[in-house]
Amino acid sequence: MAANEEDSALVKLELACSDLRTLLLSSAKLEKDLEEMEKKFDSIDEKLSTAAKRVAPLQSLAMAAKALETRINRAVSPALGLLHSFKLSESFQKKLIELSDKLSIEKNPRKRLKKLLKYVQCVDQLNEVINLISRDGEPVIQKLQEVVEFLSRTKATDQYRTQRLKETLITLKALYESEVDAMRFDGLLDEALLNLQDEFEIMLQQMKHQNIGEQQADEEADQKLVSDLGTEMEVQVLRRIAETLSASDCLDICIDIFVKVRYRRAAKALMRLNPDYLRTYTPEEIDEMQWQSLETSISLWIQHFELAVKTVFVSEKKLCKQVLGGLPGVLIWLECFVKIADKIMAVFFRFGEGVARSNREPQKLFKLLEMFDSLEKLKLEFTEIFEGESGADICIRFRELEKLLVHASSKVFWEFGLQIEGTSDFFAPPQDGSVPKLVRYAVNYLKYLTTETYSAPMAKVFRTEQMWKAGILSKPETDESLLKDAISNIMEALQRNIESKSPSYKDKILPHIFVMNTYWYIYMRSRNTELGKLIGEQYMKQKYKSAAEESAYMYQWRAWRPLVRLLEKEDSEEQDNGTKATAVVRGKLEAFFNRFDEISQRHARGYSIPDADLREQLREATVKLVVPVYSEFLNAHSKLLSGESYVSPESLKGLVGQVFNGTDRTSNGKPKRRDSKDTVPGRNSVSVEGELKNFRRSRSKSIDA
Repeated sequence: MAANEEDSALVKLELACSDLRTLLLSSAKLEKDLEEMEKKFDSIDEKLSTAAKRVAPLQSLAMAAKALETRINRAVSPALGLLHSFKLSESFQKKLIELSDKLSIEKNPRKRLKKLLKYVQCVDQLNEVINLISRDGEPVIQKLQEVVEFLSRTKATDQYRTQRLKETLITLKALYESEVDAMRFDGLLDEALLNLQDEFEIMLQQMKHQNIGEQQADEEADQKLVSDLGTEMEVQVLRRIAETLSASDCLDICIDIFVKVRYRRAAKALMRLNPDYLRTYTPEEIDEMQWQSLETSISLWIQHFELAVKTVFVSEKKLCKQVLGGLPGVLIWLECFVKIADKIMAVFFRFGEGVARSNREPQKLFKLLEMFDSLEKLKLEFTEIFEGESGADICIRFRELEKLLVHASSKVFWEFGLQIEGTSDFFAPPQDGSVPKLVRYAVNYLKYLTTETYSAPMAKVFRTEQMWKAGILSKPETDESLLKDAISNIMEALQRNIESKSPSYKDKILPHIFVMNTYWYIYMRSRNTELGKLIGEQYMKQKYKSAAEESAYMYQWRAWRPLVRLLEKEDSEEQDNGTKATAVVRGKLEAFFNRFDEISQRHARGYSIPDADLREQLREATVKLVVPVYSEFLNAHSKLLSGESYVSPESLKGLVGQVFNGTDRTSNGKPKRRDSKDTVPGRNSVSVEGELKNFRRSRSKSIDA
């Protein structure tokens, strides 16, 4: 067993030795092969080195050729592009001629607008190509000239090719120098731009303000008509033309055309309102105008000013923005709009300033307040329309006009109070004790001023003036209190005027009639009105009604009380005998009726009580004062007057009524004969006047006897 194992190990060892011998043989062969390969590589390297030395000059030539090609391409490619641009300009010019011919024969407005839009697009394309040629021409020619000089200097190509390139350079340079300026300034582009300017002006002229004349008659001023001046297509075409003209260095021409045409259109639209009054604008000329004419002119100014701002200028501003809004420069369209409106607004402003600076007559106050109120209502919209720095000057003049109107309105009001104070020395009161014209005018003036239409603007004038004097930070009074204080001052001035004139009467009764009539008029015309509510109804009663009633009492005491005293009973009458007593009674009656006739004549010729209600109250009070006393006198002396003719109490009542019936008198103040008859107890019916005459005749006969 052990022997077998040894044999096996020996076999394995022999095999391993055999493998080792084989490996050694292979290693020797590999080394030999490597030596041979190294020899081959050395040979190849030697051959490559020799080839490289031979190829090096050819490589340098190839690199030089590549650089030359690149340099030539850098000059030739732009030159080819320039030639292509010339071809494009020629094609666009032909297209312009075709479109121009089509435009001239097209009659349909909408189709013509479409063709005009294509015409504008073609002009833009031609202008772009010409600008490209003008911009790139000189650099292209310069590069081409450098290449020609390089080839001539280096002789990198044959002489024939170099000569041909020189000729091309000369031709291209001559073409550029002769054609570019002609294309820009004297060619079809210039003619096309002139055509576009004409089209621009014509289209702007065709855009009119509609229904301006009809809007003047529309009293609903808030329902303003602001219409687009052109269709969407027209505005688009105008905008494109404006942009094209601007891109072609014609911006100033474009703006001049737009401003000139639209100013004329806006002015012509307003001229349809016939504003001839605007030609009179200096304070001196306005002072010479008749009041009715001036009043009408101011009313028209208010309407037209509002119409111009709310309708005409709103439409014009919208058109400016639509057409010129795309031009370079943010404020160009706003500046153009202000230029259009400036001259028109200046005409309106100078008339308003002339009115504000003219004479301060009392009746002007209401028109001044209407002007001020209209500006106040327009202020917000006005500042929005004339926005920005461009409209600053117009807005400043607007505010200056408002200041003038505030100052003028305030001056007119306070000077009216001074005029009331001043008339007390220069004008006598009415001879018949009636209400003076000044009082009638002043009361109605203040009533009109306190209506809703004028009270708010007047209060705002006072508040504005107060802020100017006291400063913005001062605490202003309420509008109602400002207006109440101002009007109370006028009423007090009126009262002082009345009190100063009443003592100037020589007649002792007329002052009371004058004061009674005047205060009664003030009270009656003021109660239940805005004036009465503002001053205070209770105050009006205490101040004016009470004064009128007190004067009425004094009138009755002065005029009728002496008449009543004539019939008062005296102690001596009871002691007289019958005949003497009868004579005394008849004498009293005679004196009574003589005095009554005198009072009647005074009322007819010298006293006036124009208010019917006041006359009726005085008549009733006088009847209650006189007739009972007269009736009592007749009853007390009925025995002495039996069989005698006398005026009955009812007839006397009628006579008293005639005294206070201002329309029931003849021109000489005597009572007219009445158709109705009054009955006298114990006698046939006769007229009142007849009774009085019969009584006097019978009295005369008894005296003669």
